[in-house]
Amino acid sequence: LVSLLLIGIATWGIGFGLISSFRVVGVVIAVGVFLFFIAVVGLIGAVKHHQVLLFFYMIILLLVFIVQFSVSCACLALNEEQQSELLEVGWNNTNSARTDIERNLNCCGFRVFYPNETCASDCFRTRQCKPCAPIIEEYSGMVLRFVGGIGLFFSFTEILGVWLTYRYRNQKDPRANPSAFL
Repeated sequence: LVSLLLIGIATWGIGFGLISSFRVVGVVIAVGVFLFFIAVVGLIGAVKHHQVLLFFYMIILLLVFIVQFSVSCACLALNEEQQSELLEVGWNNTNSARTDIERNLNCCGFRVFYPNETCASDCFRTRQCKPCAPIIEEYSGMVLRFVGGIGLFFSFTEILGVWLTYRYRNQKDPRANPSAFL
């Protein structure tokens, strides 16, 4: 479900023109496809009682849990000063995201609006633009808490999947020959 959600949100974002960076969308879709592939491996391993597939599913899911748990905790632990620094670094290093933000939030510049610079927003025509930093910072804390909470929830469902896989991996297939070795 998480993989399909990631793929759907990335497709929705590019379809409605909210995101124009194909690199960002490509990474999100690649992560979604990877998670979907891992889920299919787990399903095939469970249906066929294939211990090797279940073992690799368990190990990869454990690694995904560690990464997702770490990122979720980092999202929840950032204070406002750290968020501001990260936003400014992101603003200075990406032109396509800067253009998207200026166009969607109707603002120009990060901390200060300079009328001599180019801007993609509608307010640039009248030269009455607000800087983008206060608008972004207003939403960034809320978004980080939301993403961190959702990530934390799904990371615990992943550790539940690891535990269940470990618990039931060595069971015999009930359809198999009872005298056959595991």
